[in-house]
Amino acid sequence: MPHATQHADSPAVATAELDTALRGGPFHVALRAAIAARGLPLQRVQHHLSRRGVKVGVTSLSYWQQGARRPQRPESLRAVRALEEILQLPEESLIRLLAEADDHSALQRPAARSYRSLVEASGVLEQLLAELNWPMDGGLHTLAHHERVRIGARRELAGRESHHIVRAHKDGADRYVAVHHGDPGCAPERMKVHALENCRTGRVRWHQETGVLVAELLFGTRLRAGDTYLFRHGVEDGTADVSREYARGFPLAGGQYALQVRFTENTLPVRCHRFSQHSAAAPRSGRQGLALSGLHRSVHLVEPRVRTGIVGIGWEWE
Repeated sequence: MPHATQHADSPAVATAELDTALRGGPFHVALRAAIAARGLPLQRVQHHLSRRGVKVGVTSLSYWQQGARRPQRPESLRAVRALEEILQLPEESLIRLLAEADDHSALQRPAARSYRSLVEASGVLEQLLAELNWPMDGGLHTLAHHERVRIGARRELAGRESHHIVRAHKDGADRYVAVHHGDPGCAPERMKVHALENCRTGRVRWHQETGVLVAELLFGTRLRAGDTYLFRHGVEDGTADVSREYARGFPLAGGQYALQVRFTENTLPVRCHRFSQHSAAAPRSGRQGLALSGLHRSVHLVEPRVRTGIVGIGWEWE
């Protein structure tokens, strides 16, 4: 009696491919296998997500399963968790694969935080902002953000100071929530937030494992739509070991951003560079050497108009 031949698109083969992909990844292969195993077109997947209050376009879903893009924003991470339920997958199975940085990504980001840490920090930040009832932009558009970072004698991130210029785009804006992400091994409970000008410190929340700290800065006045406001604050850190870079993420496009990193005398790096990323999942691009000013012991970059993504300065020690 002849043996039955299993076709590549048979349920048994699809399930076997899914089991293999869930064990070894990568994320996009596992997602594609899960969708194939359930026999759902992307439009149906989008419909199921929408019923759960998660909005993701069919194009994004297609990019995710092709590996052209990886979910990184808080809304996208919510979608991944919902997909695990919709596609009847074990809890955390897709999130685990998403958080695992592959060797290629590690080579692209040798001095960067791991992809896992960025994904975890993204979810934590969303939770902390929710505790403060802070929406994405809080009714404010950033016109300019000038940031000065200090590296201490132990080569640690000693602290930073930020000068903001914002414009209200709706009535009632009366606060801003600042975000600080300390270096690996930092102790956010020991950090201090200082309201330096035209604001006062409100609630402060932090997460120990990821080193994320958020601080509410209260204006003491309610802005009307179109009003501009200037304020300044600082964060004293100094709780981690050697620092090798400083980066700022921008979930929304905005105005000018300037970053200056100042080093302590007799503790200077041998090389400095700027970098950018479209997202935490993307390889770094835009690498450009920066000349260190020996007189002022500092380097800087200026983005006339920031785009969504990440921009920062990295440096190398002897």
